[in-house]
Amino acid sequence: MTVLRIDGKALARMVSDETAARVAALVERHGIVPGLAVVIVGEDPASRVYVARKVAETVRVGMRSIEHRLDAATGQADLLALIAALNADYAVHGILVQLPLPPQINAARVLDAIDPGKDVDGFHPVNVGRLSTGTGGLVPCTPLGCMKLLDTVIDDYRGLAAVVIGKSNIVGKPIAMLLLERECTVTVTHIATRGLPDIVRGADIVVAAAGSPRLVRGDWVRPGAVVIDVGITRITDDAGRQSLVGDVAFDEIGHARAATPVPGGVGPMTIACLLANTVQAAERAVRR
Repeated sequence: MTVLRIDGKALARMVSDETAARVAALVERHGIVPGLAVVIVGEDPASRVYVARKVAETVRVGMRSIEHRLDAATGQADLLALIAALNADYAVHGILVQLPLPPQINAARVLDAIDPGKDVDGFHPVNVGRLSTGTGGLVPCTPLGCMKLLDTVIDDYRGLAAVVIGKSNIVGKPIAMLLLERECTVTVTHIATRGLPDIVRGADIVVAAAGSPRLVRGDWVRPGAVVIDVGITRITDDAGRQSLVGDVAFDEIGHARAATPVPGGVGPMTIACLLANTVQAAERAVRR
């Protein structure tokens, strides 16, 4: 049996095309071009590459990209002043501060300073609260992307058993809330959970977001389960060859109904959902 590969690249293109159409409608009806401000502090190579991809896709869908590249020695007060200016700028509809930040900056304080209506990463406590109460805040991009991927293979979530491996504020907790909203029965676990393999074996949906390469083995996954692999780690084999692997041993889960590959699964959806959040923020700004 061969597992159905859920194609994140193809779905991300569809989501981005829908976003481009919404951008065009805002321009035509209101003369507004949604603007996404990206703030990057320092020279982290991975962050630079990721931001470049975000900027390119932002422009592709017709939005305005505003970049602020700050020196690694930038102080917290200066960064907070920039956030305040972006909050007050009507041409900016989304603000994204690229993590990680240098050690002299308190990341939580910076993220809390972003206007919740412009918090397109969905990390502000107000948006976290709205997510937990189902009252319509901006949803974190990776969990939102996971749900869109699940929607391609699941029509009715009611009563399904879902296991989330990972308890982070960025993925684990938000995806658990989203699954609860769909009336799944959700168990949140992590790598220190006792009896983790047996817990996973009872799941109709498995979301692996522990950051532990090939943690989930084939005999953990029940036949017919749907697996979303959020993890991505670069490993080096004995011959010195590097590769990207997820939290799931994909080659061992041919008995699953469907699963996301790594790479090419969840990753592309994160940027697509970031842009969808930005146009949503712009649409809400027009209605205010």
